[in-house]
Amino acid sequence: MSRSDLRALFRSNDREVKAVDYFADRRDEWESVAQSLSRLVHVVRAEGFDVQDLEAPRTNVLTFYGVGGIGKSTLSRWLARHLSGGLPVEGHWPPLDDGIGPVVPVRVDLSRDSGVDFESLVLAIRLAAAEIGRPMPTFDLALQRYWEHNHAGEPLDEYVRRRTRLSSLPGARNLSGQMQSALADVAQAVALPGTMGQVVGQGLRTVVHALRERHHRIRALAECDRFADLLEAAPDQDALSFYPHLLAWDLAGLPTKHRATLVVLLDTFEDVGDRVHRDLERLVQRVVWLMPNVLFVVTGRNRLQWDDPRLEGQLDWAGPECWPQLVGGATREPRQHTVGYLSASDCETYLSQRLTRDGRPMMDDATRHLITANSHGLPLYLDLAAMRFLDLYRRSGNAPSVHDFNLDFPALVARTFRDLPPEARRVVRSISLLESFSVPLASAAAGFDHDAPAQNLVDRPFIEQDPGAPWPYRLHALVRDAVREADSTSDDRWTSADWLRAAQRAFDALGREDKSHRARLISALRQGLALSHQFALPLGWLEDAAFQYVDDFVWEPIEPPAGPLNGATPTPAQALATTLSAVAQRQRRHRGSTAQQLRDVLQAGVLPPSLEELPRYFLAECDRDLGNFQESLTGMQRVADLDGRLAATARRGLVHLGRRLGEFPQAREAALQLGAEGRQDRVLGDLWWPQGSIALACSSYATSRDQALAAGQIGEAALSQACLAFAAAFQDRPRAAEQIARAEELLAGVSIQWADTQTRIAGLVRDAGITPDLPERADAVAREAVAAGLTSSVAYVRFAECLHALVVGAPDALTSARQRLMEDCVNGAEFAYLAELTYLMADEEPPDGLPRAAWLDTATHVGARWAGLVEDRRRESATARQGA
Repeated sequence: MSRSDLRALFRSNDREVKAVDYFADRRDEWESVAQSLSRLVHVVRAEGFDVQDLEAPRTNVLTFYGVGGIGKSTLSRWLARHLSGGLPVEGHWPPLDDGIGPVVPVRVDLSRDSGVDFESLVLAIRLAAAEIGRPMPTFDLALQRYWEHNHAGEPLDEYVRRRTRLSSLPGARNLSGQMQSALADVAQAVALPGTMGQVVGQGLRTVVHALRERHHRIRALAECDRFADLLEAAPDQDALSFYPHLLAWDLAGLPTKHRATLVVLLDTFEDVGDRVHRDLERLVQRVVWLMPNVLFVVTGRNRLQWDDPRLEGQLDWAGPECWPQLVGGATREPRQHTVGYLSASDCETYLSQRLTRDGRPMMDDATRHLITANSHGLPLYLDLAAMRFLDLYRRSGNAPSVHDFNLDFPALVARTFRDLPPEARRVVRSISLLESFSVPLASAAAGFDHDAPAQNLVDRPFIEQDPGAPWPYRLHALVRDAVREADSTSDDRWTSADWLRAAQRAFDALGREDKSHRARLISALRQGLALSHQFALPLGWLEDAAFQYVDDFVWEPIEPPAGPLNGATPTPAQALATTLSAVAQRQRRHRGSTAQQLRDVLQAGVLPPSLEELPRYFLAECDRDLGNFQESLTGMQRVADLDGRLAATARRGLVHLGRRLGEFPQAREAALQLGAEGRQDRVLGDLWWPQGSIALACSSYATSRDQALAAGQIGEAALSQACLAFAAAFQDRPRAAEQIARAEELLAGVSIQWADTQTRIAGLVRDAGITPDLPERADAVAREAVAAGLTSSVAYVRFAECLHALVVGAPDALTSARQRLMEDCVNGAEFAYLAELTYLMADEEPPDGLPRAAWLDTATHVGARWAGLVEDRRRESATARQGA
């Protein structure tokens, strides 16, 4: 299979020379795909197959893995083209069995620099399904709700149109119409006006009620057992990862004449499987598990480890009982395959058809045989050799000698490298220091004030291009290593000082790049930390980038450069990267693990004084969450005394600690000194709600949220909104529902575990005294808070339980809830104010041994306000029971 190689054609004036981008047939790999599709279709169409069976083992993953340069990405691209009908068979790949039926492929590059996130992956799969031409009602209804919460005011079709990777998929033309059709049908079935343009509020409740009641007009959708639960779930990324179950249901329910098999090709999977704690891999695996009627073709450098039971906990499904055909030695397709080196005959065919003149191969037999022998079947070697042959031919006008190709791979790279003009060699050396680059970045790293050398270089075959990445070009990894090795023997080789100067130029150029876009910030941090570590460069601009990283509450993983933190003394770059990684991962694991990593960083003592506050503050924050009150107090005070970038944040932390002790007047005095930088209004809201002054608390939180939104600080706005939802839930249930929905909307784009939990607690407070299952719900939230090491969240859950028991008039339940609050949360004076409130709101005298809070006015006034809130909730509860 071949097509014109435009890059090669435009390197010669000889119009008789024909260059094609020839693809060796990989017939065995295609046979594996064909067999996998045949068997999957047979399983899916068999009687008894249930797409909703979430316990059956999965046999829908075909894996091709192998070393870099072996042709995995090329294989993935050609598979996608061939399955879509875009390539002629030409006798190389036999057609699929007639019984398979229509096949719809979609290919997604998961590399770090591709710019593809999990949301884009889900959208790509839905766009592929759009090619079938039928609505996907359950998925589209859930997606519409997710979209309204997370992309308010941005139409989905406009979002897709502006993203090249998504807009290039054929289904992009059909998605909007299919979604509107599905929504209109659902709206008509439940007697709602329009097309359900807003899947929130009463409209959503009506749909969910119809699903649970199996309304006759919507019974077909109601047969999707988990549809209502997914519609009720907070529309965040976690919920989005379960929506593919709905898409699988929709596909399974299509009429026979419209059925097609989706094939999802996931390339560069090593950039998913090797990421810290497998957070993204867990979401991707969830999609695969929930779509057993879709074939997933995974290509990457490493075999999938999903059959390893030791990954249980990091992945939702791990072990051979879940993935029986991913284990070593499996013989049935689909299974895992090593992508082998090309056979000698494949290499010969490649070289014969890659470059031709007058219809005949430009390479003679001896040259082809020698290149084939030296290549050991590595496709990248063949491509480099072909390009070198063309360059030598262009210079002399004659076919080069066979002796010009008696080279192993490093030697071929070195020879190719030496054939480049001096300025191009300088650029290649410079970009070998970078994971990805743009033309201006390459020029700056090389020390040029003009872009021509870099611009000419990016057309070479050893430069990979990814238009969606923050910087679109990458030097092939094998070439990158070989260039560094070859440079030790070249005539114009660089000295250690030359490499150091180039590293400094590249580092400085990264620092000058615009990092306002999140993807660029992360890429710049990763590359800058690696350069700083390898060449012992001062951290410089990395300090500002690190503080920018922690301000955004998004928390993509930053992986420390190679070398353990424990043992040998880490470099400052390693210590900073470990700090950022720990801070990010605290949103996904127990605070104790984060605290230990940060202690190790501080103990190493290699960070400059200007950065020491970063691990110290977050360690103090972890200690606070873990209930290590004195350690947190000492750490916060030390950061505040440093008067650095996090001083205002630390002073706010001190106020929070004072509030935990019930020292409200002192905390208010300190809060009034924080100003906007220290989130003064949010802190004041934290002080007002325990007094029973709910309106004042809500007003303070709303002001804090609005200030953050005006400043573009989405993370802070989401945090303030979560607090507002919690406070509003004590007094105004309808308003609380709106505030909880808005909190979920804002939190969908950030990663703040405490705020996510606080929003769930707001739901408990809102339903206290109303819903009978509140204690069971409270236990579930408390377990998650304990697992994350969030002591304040546990305390608020137990307080909500006390409120519920008091409203419903259950003395025994109130006693038990108080006991849990005291045992789980109250530690001396810490959180004693919550226990005291449970007595004040019941108009009871707190026990003598309980430390008393210093309230902002008097305990009598505080008790009266809380008693009023309880009485209001009782009346509301009685009204709700009568209405039921």
